[in-house]
Order: sequence, then C-alpha cells, then structure tokens
Amino acid sequence: MTSAQFWPLCGALLLLLVLVSPSAALTEGLYCGMRVCYDVLGVSRDASKADIARAYRQLARKYHPDRYRPGEPPDAAGETQDSAHSKFLQVATAYEILKDEETRKDYDYMLDHPEEYYRHYYHYYSRRLEPKVDVKLVILVTVCAISVFQFFSWWSSYNEAINYLATVPKYRIQATEIARQQGLLNRAKEKGKNRRNKEEIREEEEEIIRDIIKTKIDIKGGYQKPRIYDILLFQIILGPFYICKYIAWYCWWVYSFNIKGQEYGEEEKLYIIRKYMKMSQSQFDSLDEQQKSTFLKRQLWKRENYEVYKHEQEEEVKKKMAMDPRWKRYRRWMRNEGPGRLTFIDD
Repeated sequence: MTSAQFWPLCGALLLLLVLVSPSAALTEGLYCGMRVCYDVLGVSRDASKADIARAYRQLARKYHPDRYRPGEPPDAAGETQDSAHSKFLQVATAYEILKDEETRKDYDYMLDHPEEYYRHYYHYYSRRLEPKVDVKLVILVTVCAISVFQFFSWWSSYNEAINYLATVPKYRIQATEIARQQGLLNRAKEKGKNRRNKEEIREEEEEIIRDIIKTKIDIKGGYQKPRIYDILLFQIILGPFYICKYIAWYCWWVYSFNIKGQEYGEEEKLYIIRKYMKMSQSQFDSLDEQQKSTFLKRQLWKRENYEVYKHEQEEEVKKKMAMDPRWKRYRRWMRNEGPGRLTFIDD
C-alpha cells in the first residue's frame, strides 16, 4: 500500500470514529430518546446512586407540574407549563433508567457500542415488557390452588359414595349387624338431664353406620378415598421419582420377558389386559375379582384372544341396543321423522 492510499484510508477511519460517538447510539424511542440520560440529570457517568437520586429530587421539585409556576419569577428561557411538564417526564424517565443497576448497565453498553442496534432494542423492550410478578410464584400459587380444589373435590365425591352406600339395604344391614355386635347400638337408655330425643339418637346411629361402611368397604375408582399424594402438587414434586421408577421398571420388563423370555405372572398378565382395554389403573381396580378371573381364564393377555373377546362384547352391545325399547323408539323416529325429512304441519 502506497502513502497516497494510506493517508486517505486513515482519514476515513478517523472520520468513522468521530461519527460513532455516544450520541450516535441515541435512538428515538429507546431510554431517554435523543438525549443522554446523564445529561438530563446533570451528572457524570461515574456518578453514584446517591448523586443520581439527589439530582433527580432537585429537578423534580423544580419542574413538577403541581409546583412549577411560569413567570414567577419570569423565566429567561421562556419556560411554559407544558415544557416544564415535558422536562419533568424526561427527568423521571432518566432516573428510572439510571437508578436500576441492570438497566443502567444496558444503557452504558449502548453508549459504548452504538453499532449493536438490534441488541439494544431487545434488551430495552424485554425489560420493559417483562412481568412485574415472578412467574415462578404465579405458577406455584396456581398449582397449590388446583391441588386444594382437587383434594376437597375428591373428599366430596368420597362422602357422596359413603352416603349412597349407607342407603343400600345390603350394606346397611351388614353395617348395622356389625355395630350391634360391637355394642355400639345396644347402649342403655339415658335418663335425667343426659337424655336425648329420638332425632339425636337417629343421627348418632347414622354416623355409626357410615363410619363402619368407611372402614369395611374399600371404594375404588373415581370415588375412592382421596390421598394427599394424588394431588397435582405432590405429583409434580414426585415426578422425577416416578419417571426414574418407570424407566427402571421398563428396563426390567424388556430384560425379563423380551430378552430372557420368562413367562408372564398373574400381575403382568393383568397389566397387559388393562393396556389392551385402554383402562386406567383406578378403572381396572374397580372391576370385581370374578371378572378379572374370567379375563385370566380366557387368556386375554394374548392379542388374538383379546380380539375375539372384544368382538363378542361389541356384538352383545348391539343385541342389547336392538332389544332396548328406547333405542327402538329412537330408530323409529330417525326413520319416520328424523333429520332430513321435509314435513308440513298445519297450525
């Protein structure tokens, strides 16, 4: 490179350095707009937080709309109420930017690196639009609220099931007999001030019967007794444990039955049958033991046997629907007066 080419290039670089100054980083709509926030407050870039706060208080007292009085004394700069209000807003904006350490750091970086235009836009608006409340706290409160609702809803369903079973003669007679054997219903008649009326005695007997039904009957399915570990909060907390447990179980299943070729046990057979039927664990547990024994006798864990059983069930449902009077009326209505039939009715 000759000297004739070198010096013009140096001049161009020097001009570029002059143009890329802190003022070149100023953009309308970002931070303090086309003014430097430090200049708005009248402080230097190395000013402390105390200096920034002191400068803000002085300028705020001067330009606050409730305190500023134009012409008292006459303003040589021609300050008006509107211009003072605009300055107050700019002072407040500058203070909001410089009082926060993270925002001030982003602003200083913008002044030093004006060429990273899109980065400055991202950091500015990401901080302005970020939620004021911690998202983690919102999620935790929501999960806790759902968990509390779940627990009390399950308790309500469980109590409804107990109240219903207390009205079923089969369970009520058995519970009454157990209560008599335990001497809970054979108490001596009360006398004097402790004597209760018939309504109170009946309520006590009903409560005794309900307690016996609770202890003697194991309700499964959607109306089973709620457990604290089934609510959403504990499911999330124990989620990693359940995942690790499932992975270990799956590896054991593949090793035992796919690699070693072991025979399925009764528990494994019922698991395969439940998967074929697409039932949850609680739904499958609600089936009676006789029905599960029928599944095992018919070897429904084998796919071909299950397909035959499924076809039989579908045919049985069709027969029941064909013999059901309600379905007969519905089919008759669909054939004679159902959708797509055009009729004229005289009023």
